[in-house]
Amino acid sequence: MTVREPTPRRRPFGRTLFLLGLSTSLAFGPLAPAFAQAPISAPMSQDLPSFSPIVDKVLPAVVNISVIQKPGSGGGDEQADQGDDENDEDQGPQLQGPGQGTPFDEFLRRFFEQQQQGRHGVPHVTPNAQKVISLGSGFIVDPTGYVVTNNHVVGDAEKVTVTFADDSQHPAKIIGKDQKSDLALLKIDAPKPLPYVKLGDSDQAKVGDWVIAVGNPFGLGGTVTKGIVSARGRPIADSNYVDFLQIDASINRGNSGGPTFNMQGEVIGINTAIFSPNGGSVGIGFAIPSNSAKNVIEALKKSGHVDRGWLGVQIQEVTPEIANSLGLDQNHPTGALVSSVSDNSPASKAGVKVGDVIEKFNGKTVEKMRDLPRVVAETPIGTKVDLGVFRKGEHQTLSTTIEKLDDSKVASIDPQTGEERPGRAPSLGLTLSTLNPDIRKRLSIPKDVNGVLVSRVKDGSPAADKGIEAGDVIVQIDQTPVSKPEEVIQKVKDASKDGKAKSVLLLVNRRGQNRYVALTPEDKAG
Repeated sequence: MTVREPTPRRRPFGRTLFLLGLSTSLAFGPLAPAFAQAPISAPMSQDLPSFSPIVDKVLPAVVNISVIQKPGSGGGDEQADQGDDENDEDQGPQLQGPGQGTPFDEFLRRFFEQQQQGRHGVPHVTPNAQKVISLGSGFIVDPTGYVVTNNHVVGDAEKVTVTFADDSQHPAKIIGKDQKSDLALLKIDAPKPLPYVKLGDSDQAKVGDWVIAVGNPFGLGGTVTKGIVSARGRPIADSNYVDFLQIDASINRGNSGGPTFNMQGEVIGINTAIFSPNGGSVGIGFAIPSNSAKNVIEALKKSGHVDRGWLGVQIQEVTPEIANSLGLDQNHPTGALVSSVSDNSPASKAGVKVGDVIEKFNGKTVEKMRDLPRVVAETPIGTKVDLGVFRKGEHQTLSTTIEKLDDSKVASIDPQTGEERPGRAPSLGLTLSTLNPDIRKRLSIPKDVNGVLVSRVKDGSPAADKGIEAGDVIVQIDQTPVSKPEEVIQKVKDASKDGKAKSVLLLVNRRGQNRYVALTPEDKAG
């Protein structure tokens, strides 16, 4: 991912020289003897550590990954642009127009998925111009040949090759991929036990701890960089199920999927994204914590996919103003405010109501709104849980049983609204959200316009071809009013029954103006 940011205003060159000159004159002026009499020495209790012993230990288990994408695939979990970085901003906002979100929402994107360079930074074009070779990193987590990398590195792969530090190459089989965590598990045939690394406890990593990143930046395999943990719990873009570690060890294009090690040589993160104005490292990188990856890796190894828990609520942040109005501590607002409850969902069966604040989930305090989807998703299907809710000035405990997440019902948290958004219509190329008063205000949607919000449109999709944009409101489908994303999804599914996709008629409102749009779902997406 690459992030673009405004170019900082340059300080006038003359002023810079002036400040340097002033500094020099002070050094050699009347105070200079005082400095000579009282030399300043920086206390150094110990020498900086050598990372060589750790590198020697872990380097054999870090591999380079090359992928030949299937024809028509851009590499990664979404179709890549065929242009250069100037066109990459189109992949940014989930919601365009008035009321745009943070710079992360607007600019951050997966930095590797559009990488189309061969080794040593040279573009590699296969005989079939539609095929693309992409490069990434990975690491062996089992001596029998299991390799962890990013989902967006593998993408829609036709062929995957793993290259070891000794330049030996091995074909790899994709065991499973998980788009929500951006992880993938590969398997190579190992004639003998392979060197491997262990996943450590990322919860023990503290801000300021040393870390080492190893990978394949710009095709330069076996590259080692060092830095520290800069921050914890960073949500980026659509990271609904991952709170990333932020590190300042240099990671660049091609490091994606590679490991971040602690000083014990344990993997505490999987490098996934960078924040950068130019495509290169500026010291802000993001890694999936190992503790978030462990269950995903085990699930992929066991079944090839990941099942997640589902509660069935739409939620939003408890702001200080909301906390004050509800009678909660406005100086330290916690929990997740329920703005909608899905019919026949675990939350509905438990008696959760709109306006409740979910403060605890199965004994765990919900400190921040985004904590809830993650802990729910990590809960095994069929688990009985207690919900601690605050309702009308009273704390209550409700019980329910977690059910399996169905992507047609619930997909993720919308980074613009902070709410859980129901599903997607991939055959149309749409990501959909429920309208609420906050969205209406930020996007200036008239009060008399009701329907389902378009929060994202995939490039090259039927919806994009017909001019639908993020911020549009779908009022009707086939002349039937809709108010929930799942109603749109069901209508699209109905149109694709019997294996033959037929057009659906959408009434779309944009800035108060209605227009009809006929869309034909893509057969390959359902």
